Amino acid sequence: MSAELKGKRIAILLTDGFEQIEMTEPRHALDQAGAETHLVSGKTDVRGFHHDQAGDEFPVDVPLDKAQADDYDGLLLPGGVMNPDALRIDEKAIALIQAFVDAGKPIAAICHGPWPLIETGVTKGRRMTSWPSLKTDLQNAGAEWVDEAVVVDRGLVTSRNPDDIPAFNRKMIEEFGEGSHGPGLSKKARSPQDQHETMPP
Repeated sequence: MSAELKGKRIAILLTDGFEQIEMTEPRHALDQAGAETHLVSGKTDVRGFHHDQAGDEFPVDVPLDKAQADDYDGLLLPGGVMNPDALRIDEKAIALIQAFVDAGKPIAAICHGPWPLIETGVTKGRRMTSWPSLKTDLQNAGAEWVDEAVVVDRGLVTSRNPDDIPAFNRKMIEEFGEGSHGPGLSKKARSPQDQHETMPP
């Protein structure tokens, strides 16, 4: 186990219907990097999916109504279709994501995972990627959508699908290691120092 993220605590926000590999592999990478990871949900247990087939059930570590962004250094949002679709209409889930956004803490979202981010306004002016079906939604919310394996824009890490997980994990660990980009940074205009990072498909 490396110590890149030693002492860091990462929240993984999800509900039933998440794409299982998009939680388990990034979580394993975070654990291997020394982070402490917590599954956060409004449910006691959450069930993953392998595409459209039900997968395993996982115990939730922290109830959603007890989770505080102040207790964590970063946020991971796995994909799947049902999971983020449910989160984006869950007021408590959006409030938690908003707290991470307002604090400028790094957020990593893969596949359909960026969907709830639209509700926070953080997508406006951001360079992002996602599962292709989210392209129009993200563009309508002000994002610059690109078809690349992983995109980093001021602490926001996004990827397209499970094939991108290795690249996603590398950038996620890097951004979580760097820490907060400053309170309210999401609402500020881009400065020349804000560099976009991308990796090819």
